[in-house]
Amino acid sequence: MRVLIADDHDLVREALASFLQSEGVVEVVTVPTLDDAIRNADESGSFDLVLLDYNMPGMNGLEGLDRMIVANDRRPVAILSGNTSRALAEQAIRAGAAGFVPKTMSSRSMVSAVRFMAAGEIYAPFNFMQSAEPSTSTLSQRETEVLRGLTEGKSNKEIARVLDLQEVTIKLHVKTLSRKLNAKNRTHAAMIARELNLI
Repeated sequence: MRVLIADDHDLVREALASFLQSEGVVEVVTVPTLDDAIRNADESGSFDLVLLDYNMPGMNGLEGLDRMIVANDRRPVAILSGNTSRALAEQAIRAGAAGFVPKTMSSRSMVSAVRFMAAGEIYAPFNFMQSAEPSTSTLSQRETEVLRGLTEGKSNKEIARVLDLQEVTIKLHVKTLSRKLNAKNRTHAAMIARELNLI
């Protein structure tokens, strides 16, 4: 499998490349700009997958995606982004991207996503595509306080003591929070809160 990573941050490029290589991706080429990526595809032939940083110089929004898809002979090109908004993911996929890969993804998930897209499938992280992305504006002040307690690993009893509330009230807040964040349980809610910087 040949993968091209185009990202203007040296650290991101190197980390991604070394992890993909350690997971058996045969050839990983890294470049810092869109023009370098296009030149590479022209000179060495198309890649099984190209990962393009959305905010890289020369990208011009999703215009760069179109140019890269043409340069890569219409083979898979995905968007890599530090800004994991659902709207941007949908826009990228509508514009022809093979997927939308948040830079916050775990290395293991990243490798699975790469294999998936190289096989011709469309990838988007399920956790934030299934519904509108939660934000603090959808949470009441009390829910935000309870959520902070969850992210600190406190029990319902401890949160109740800090907020001077009944434990049963905290249980109700946890239930509401899980629903609003599409979380399976309190631990999952805390994890989502950390990932989306809600606290």
